[in-house]
Amino acid sequence: MAYQIICPECGQEGLDPRRSQTDCSACHKTFVLTPHCPQCDAELERVQACGAVDFFCNHCNNLVSKRAARYDIRPA
Repeated sequence: MAYQIICPECGQEGLDPRRSQTDCSACHKTFVLTPHCPQCDAELERVQACGAVDFFCNHCNNLVSKRAARYDIRPA
């Protein structure tokens, strides 16, 4: 199963971090996800290759996995 983020609305794992705007698979509400670097808190750039999505921090010059990123979650 793919990595999912916990929805702030229903508390279930249902938000897909591979997309910047995603619907919760449990409660079907739409959210905007903004990934931030876990080290410096800078907004991350999305890097997509062969279907996989990770992030890059231009400030730290590091690749950040979607599991390590910190997400700001806002209703769409």
